[in-house]
Amino acid sequence: MGDTPQEVFQHHIEALAAGDLDGLVADYADNALVMTATGEYRGPAAVRELFAGIMEALPDATFEAQLTAFADDALLLHWTADSALNTVPDGVDTFIFEGGRIRLQTISCTLTPTS
Repeated sequence: MGDTPQEVFQHHIEALAAGDLDGLVADYADNALVMTATGEYRGPAAVRELFAGIMEALPDATFEAQLTAFADDALLLHWTADSALNTVPDGVDTFIFEGGRIRLQTISCTLTPTS
């Protein structure tokens, strides 16, 4: 895993696509905060719980980045996801990177049942 925001993000999406929870959690700082509409997730155990739930809601999902805009230690990401159970047509995340890890992330998306 690299230290630049781009390298950390590349590892992050590879771990997500592989369903690798350990790899995902390794991308986050020990004091990481992930904010979603359903709450705040602080630290590695909470981040693991959040992504376990995301993987359960989107089993074997295909994620596609529609836009990645990096500036300094920040990233704006627009994304979509498709799975047999649910889809996400409108994902928007922000990331703040610090010391080669994700320090802050926000996730906003609509989980839509697959028809």
